[in-house]
Amino acid sequence: MKILALTYKSITFELEKSSSPYECDNEFDIYLNGAFVRKERKNVFSLFGLKADCKYSVNAAGESAMFKLPPIYAEVNVVSFGAKGDGITDDTPAFTAAINCLPKNSALYVPAGIYFLKPLFLKSGTTVYLEKGAILLANPNREEYPVLPALVKYGDRELNIGTWQGEEADCFASLITAYNLHNIKIIGEGIIDCNAPSGDWYVNHRVKRGAWRPRGMFFNRCKNVLVQGVTVKNTPSWNIHPYFCKNVSLLDLYLENPPSMPTTDGIDADCCNGVNIAGVKISVGDDCIAIKSGTLDFAKKYNTPCRNIIIRNCFMLSGHGGVVFGSELSGGIKNVNVAKSVFFGTDRGFRIKTRRGRGRIGTVGGVNFSDIKMQNVKVPFVINMYYNMGDENGHTEYVWTTEKLPVDERTPRLGSFTFKNMECSGTGYCAGAFYGLPESPIESVAFNNVKFSYDKDCSAGEPDMREKNSALKNAGLDFHFVKKVLLKKVCFEGQNGEKILLDNVQKIIQKEGN
Repeated sequence: MKILALTYKSITFELEKSSSPYECDNEFDIYLNGAFVRKERKNVFSLFGLKADCKYSVNAAGESAMFKLPPIYAEVNVVSFGAKGDGITDDTPAFTAAINCLPKNSALYVPAGIYFLKPLFLKSGTTVYLEKGAILLANPNREEYPVLPALVKYGDRELNIGTWQGEEADCFASLITAYNLHNIKIIGEGIIDCNAPSGDWYVNHRVKRGAWRPRGMFFNRCKNVLVQGVTVKNTPSWNIHPYFCKNVSLLDLYLENPPSMPTTDGIDADCCNGVNIAGVKISVGDDCIAIKSGTLDFAKKYNTPCRNIIIRNCFMLSGHGGVVFGSELSGGIKNVNVAKSVFFGTDRGFRIKTRRGRGRIGTVGGVNFSDIKMQNVKVPFVINMYYNMGDENGHTEYVWTTEKLPVDERTPRLGSFTFKNMECSGTGYCAGAFYGLPESPIESVAFNNVKFSYDKDCSAGEPDMREKNSALKNAGLDFHFVKKVLLKKVCFEGQNGEKILLDNVQKIIQKEGN
């Protein structure tokens, strides 16, 4: 049993012997110091309400661990600062006072109740513990939200504080906001309800009104961040946005937005180094997990790839994509490993969206998926270098033409992608669509032990968003402008037409079982 994180009052484990993604085939009992705690199914689970500086032993599903929780300097109850928790009173002053008064290595304890709040700003060395039944309920009135400016300049110095969709931009502060902090934790069994449907956040959502929409949690240039156990829901845009952060752990969470709500991604790791996402269940209105590194001008300025991302034992439900790269990926994305996860009913599973104009400051590659189950996913695999969504630049002939164009700084480049030990059932439009550029083909795509079966009752649809497109139903793997394709033990059951379609593929290696 692997310990993923422990705090003064909690711990998160990951079962190492379970072979099933996200959860075990059968329920198991959890014992703490020999006493029964509860029944569980998930491979990643947490225990809360423990005592600081105490030793414990845990047994679950035939695995065990011993550990000692760290000490803490102080734990302060927010009620002692005047918080009412009645869902009506503005509790922001009480929370602000409590946070500012906390010494380093201390915790703000939030008991059960509904706390009506404007954006909160954390400080380094602070833990916020949300007891079961505690709800942080956001004020839905945008007039009550401070603006985070895109840039603050002082002499030859500048601070990038606000951001939106891969660029420096003014944005409203999030309910939980952290800037340039280290060693911060938001933990517990409580709920962070950003209350967006009660406001006007979803009205004219593509129009900037004063500033761009807030996230649920926004961590800007922070180091050593832990979010553990909580639920984050009803966010004006993305649920959790780590931006230029290092060493971020997002564990045993539930992220939820109404499926019809626009641009409400679950997690967006943006120009980060070291993000561990484990045991997270996501059902949102846009991409479940997105990995980004900025637009071309942004990448020229910062030249910071998003790298060293681990996604394990997660469950993706409603969403445009399960794990998505881009479309703002000009700084590059590398070393991404996704394992033992379930994609259930997402529009796409793995998806890369980019286009001419995103540039080649950084390469996207070193991506590995293994031990994944996809069920009722319209298109399990997509790499699209003609992505046409977003601003009007995506609809120009420069983006959509399949003619070979000169390579310059605007030309994106994609590296290697490996998919292993995967089962895709109820596939809709096609098994996979890989659209490289003639002047910049996808470097390599490898499938090993991947099975596809189909939803015969689905309607035909377009594999991804391109200006020049055609609808498919139950099609196989479609490769265009790829340097190398490796297929080993790739099986199809009930596809329409050819299993493998190849167009301008320089090298194809097929081994037994296809």
